Amino acid sequence: MNSTDEVIIERRGSAGIVRLNRPKALNSLTLPMVRAIASALEDFAADPAIASVIVMGEGERGLCAGGDIRLLHQSGKEGSGEAETFWREEFLLNHAISRYPKPYVVLMDGITMGGGVGLSAHGSHRVVTERTRLAMPETGIGYFPDVGATWRLPRAPGEAGTWMGLTGLTVDAADAIHAGFADHCVVSAQLSALVDAIAVLPAGTSAADVHALIRTLASDAGASRLAANRDVIDRAFAGDTVEGILQALSSEPGEFAAEAAGVIAGRSPTSLKLTLRLLRAGRASASLAECLDRELGACMGILHNHDFYEGVRAAVIDKDRNPKWSPASLGEVTADNIDRFFVPPQPPLFAS
Repeated sequence: MNSTDEVIIERRGSAGIVRLNRPKALNSLTLPMVRAIASALEDFAADPAIASVIVMGEGERGLCAGGDIRLLHQSGKEGSGEAETFWREEFLLNHAISRYPKPYVVLMDGITMGGGVGLSAHGSHRVVTERTRLAMPETGIGYFPDVGATWRLPRAPGEAGTWMGLTGLTVDAADAIHAGFADHCVVSAQLSALVDAIAVLPAGTSAADVHALIRTLASDAGASRLAANRDVIDRAFAGDTVEGILQALSSEPGEFAAEAAGVIAGRSPTSLKLTLRLLRAGRASASLAECLDRELGACMGILHNHDFYEGVRAAVIDKDRNPKWSPASLGEVTADNIDRFFVPPQPPLFAS
């Protein structure tokens, strides 16, 4: 197989295995990694000896922390076009995963954020563990939930997806299952046994058979904090303006609402308004492809937006955790400011 230093591709029995191999960078995705994964999935799909695909991350910390935002930041600054190419190919990979013809088993052990959610949430067999920490934290870096999250988040129960998208807060295995981002919880120590069991399945194994196999090793994920607070979430996050959501949160008693309000207050005002509008558009959309195309257009706007560069600077370059957003308040972000992110990409991501 065409393994690279950053992606290890192998066959184990009837399983095609993809291992992200940038553990020091939390397996953050680069363009060559996206291409290697896409190529491997095509090869495995065409191979009659491969019954299923397993995707996992190397190292102890997680599956994937997202795209390599340092490289995206640098590309945007330089105008090299690599950021646009990365997003285009990443989004096409996300779509291919959603339509993959064989069981696609992804092990979301540890940190699974941003692009890692794109590699997992659209798959057919999504496994979390007691170590899973899943999030779409993009509003904290002047960006927005992408990789098809604007399709997936609005389909979470009630307004759980709006809470996830605006706050960017991390959720655990139980919350990931509640929100529709995962199917099974398997104790981390059992993952090797799971891989071994999948690798001996006969060619032509059905998706239902793979789910049944995973259930034999699955454990109870425990109580979901999002489910426990659903009434608060649904009341407070039902509005179509960020200001209205914050006002609703201020009327809710308890630490859960106060935490959400406090976190949102520190996020990029532009990103918050863009995210909410994308989530509402995603709720009314007919397909993942429609949402990915809209997201790609927004990505092009992000490359010309102050907050993305400032957010990445504060989070990963200078690491002062003190971004200076511009505009600095929600009231200063106008509808026209957000409209410019809704220009369709050229060429479109998908042929009509």
